[in-house]
Amino acid sequence: MTEADDPPFLRRTRSGVTVELRVHPRARRSALEFAAEGALKAHVTAPPERGKANNAVIALLAGAWRVPKSALAVTKGASVRDKVVSVAGDPAALAERIGEWTRANG
Repeated sequence: MTEADDPPFLRRTRSGVTVELRVHPRARRSALEFAAEGALKAHVTAPPERGKANNAVIALLAGAWRVPKSALAVTKGASVRDKVVSVAGDPAALAERIGEWTRANG
């Protein structure tokens, strides 16, 4: 998979990838959604207070993409709905794994 094939919400970096997403806290259920326009949406049941929603987003992404929670961090937008999450690891392998998830769930 080349960078041109990466999902629109994913950017490769030297130390892994970053993912742009919109978070919907206090949802009825936790779920990841790849929207038609190429955006990634995370629905979490946790409230947006004291980092609970951010922690729920990290747990959701880690489970969906089979990466350790310790590899993920909210790097931008900790207190707003639009966030950037960094995922540490091999950029090519992470892009492939996330791309596979996108194709299977898109």
